Amino acid sequence: MIRLNLSASARWIDLAPGLRLHVLPVTTAVMASARADSALDDLSADAPREVLAVAMAKAVARQVVIGWEGVGDEDGEPLAISPEGIDALIDIWPVFEAFQEQCLGPHLVLDAEKNGSAPSPNGTSEGAIDTAKPARGRARTARQG
Repeated sequence: MIRLNLSASARWIDLAPGLRLHVLPVTTAVMASARADSALDDLSADAPREVLAVAMAKAVARQVVIGWEGVGDEDGEPLAISPEGIDALIDIWPVFEAFQEQCLGPHLVLDAEKNGSAPSPNGTSEGAIDTAKPARGRARTARQG
């Protein structure tokens, strides 16, 4: 079952102790726009999936992060949000993982679920691969026992 959150309001997510992001909902429009981000164009066609995942997370984060707490510069002074700051934050492995899980996770789970089914071009299981071997010999019924 898909549970819809019809609220378009931003929410706070805790990514690490003392680090919170204020994020807009990740919508289809956000994901489509992130896929068209120019930073993704700079990647080679055979870039590893991990590189693509980080680039996509950065593209989404640049669109949805509207506030943060617990982010400072080299001197510990609070840092204003900027695209470069968001990219640097996502480059921190635990932050990337938490952002993936809490912000992108629901969208990615649905995306993965749609890829789990065998192709069914005409509504039947025509594209599915047989997993059982054909029976040999004459079939017996329960009455023949």
